[in-house]
Amino acid sequence: MLMPRLAVLLALASAVAGCASNPPVPQGATCGPRDCSIANRPARVLRHVVLFGFKEDTTADQIPQIESAFCGLTSQIDAIEGFEWGTDVSDENLAQGYTHCFLVTFGSEAARKAYLPHPAHQKFVKLLRPHAEKVLVIDYWNCP
Repeated sequence: MLMPRLAVLLALASAVAGCASNPPVPQGATCGPRDCSIANRPARVLRHVVLFGFKEDTTADQIPQIESAFCGLTSQIDAIEGFEWGTDVSDENLAQGYTHCFLVTFGSEAARKAYLPHPAHQKFVKLLRPHAEKVLVIDYWNCP
């Protein structure tokens, strides 16, 4: 069980590895498509990556209900600044049972701290729990 999680963590870490040498990005900075000087970089945001793999007994009707419930959090929790999701379409066969990926964006740690215990989020967690075979969550600060 440790090896599959380690593989996923290493894959995500390699995606952001080039950011390690970047200096801190000032809040409120902006960036044009080619102008990435420190003074013109966009503000950093906190990304909350959530991967799900469903139990075999989860029905085809239940999965869209769970997807819809997660998407519905955007209208219930003001701390969410951005949201996107999708299902695995990779040809590499490395998903290790994860089928769904959700990316939630926060503007600050305080926003994430408000999101996690929020009643709407907790209600979603209760809905998901009996159907989730596996869940992986990674949070990171983006490197603009």
